Amino acid sequence: MKVAIIGAGNMGGAIARGLAQGHYVQEQDILVTNPSTPKLERLKADFPGIRVSTNNREASDADVVIVAVKPWKVEEVLKPLRLRQPQILVSVAAGLTFENLAHFVEPEMPMFRVIPNTAISERASMTLIAARNASDHQVQTMLDLFNEMGLAMLIEEKQFAAATSLTSCGIAYVLKYVQAAMQAGVELGIRPKDAMKMVAQTVEGAARLLLANEDTHPALEIEKVTTPGGITIKGVNSLEHDGFTSVVIKAIKASM
Repeated sequence: MKVAIIGAGNMGGAIARGLAQGHYVQEQDILVTNPSTPKLERLKADFPGIRVSTNNREASDADVVIVAVKPWKVEEVLKPLRLRQPQILVSVAAGLTFENLAHFVEPEMPMFRVIPNTAISERASMTLIAARNASDHQVQTMLDLFNEMGLAMLIEEKQFAAATSLTSCGIAYVLKYVQAAMQAGVELGIRPKDAMKMVAQTVEGAARLLLANEDTHPALEIEKVTTPGGITIKGVNSLEHDGFTSVVIKAIKASM
């Protein structure tokens, strides 16, 4: 399977690196195009087998074309390629619906909208996928591709706005908690880098507890560490008294 990625920016470059490190697509079957060369040169230095080009038209014969450019550039990029079945279009452009994309390619071709988050550079993204005109096999192919770069989940297109707030925006909210906890640690005498590692590993551990057991719930895991009269319940109650839950809900709803 030949995969072309149009755009070598933060997201396009991260997807290319993730694919190159996976097992589903061979390095030599990955093409990345970009109007300027510095990002392509850095990508080529890290993964010599990847093919790079400044000419988007070289992507026209790929089996899967991933468009990772700004939304207002998508039409300019796609129309000259004249993509059609059995090719697969994958759009990473936020805000462009399937109806929008259908104006730039053969309307009935298989299309996917994909929203990763920035952790895709570490192959740890929560990636949202919606499909149109795609077979079960093609859907599974997309899930396989992006599961190699973290965790991929198939959702309906109408859920994209809410789910994006939880994942793409949500990673910033988690990092904001890490930053705040670091500041507390520094005030209590811990070096910043040490505090960052402590909190980051704690966040990763909390995530693993939830991801490893579908029958658990955050409330159950919190209960395990909040003994009567203990220090943890005092901190949890302090968060609630100061409106922690409400503030998080407001932030996620505000980002839609």
